[in-house]
Amino acid sequence: MKDEDPILIEQLRRENEEFNRLWREHQAYEEQLEAFNKLRYLTSEQEIEKKRIQKLKLLGKDRMAAILRQYKASRQPT
Repeated sequence: MKDEDPILIEQLRRENEEFNRLWREHQAYEEQLEAFNKLRYLTSEQEIEKKRIQKLKLLGKDRMAAILRQYKASRQPT
């Protein structure tokens, strides 16, 4: 998502409810992962939770990328 046009992302966030929800979740997951990364040691439970959050973040990112591709394709002249 970082390589994408920020204007296009903001437009999608306004126009597409699912994309906006996924974006907010992605930001929250990022904050949670940063908190885990600041810890010197993780318990086994924290390790499991960190992996779970990483997977959820990746799934959301993949879905946002798919929405973005669909949006771009729908704007292409035929």
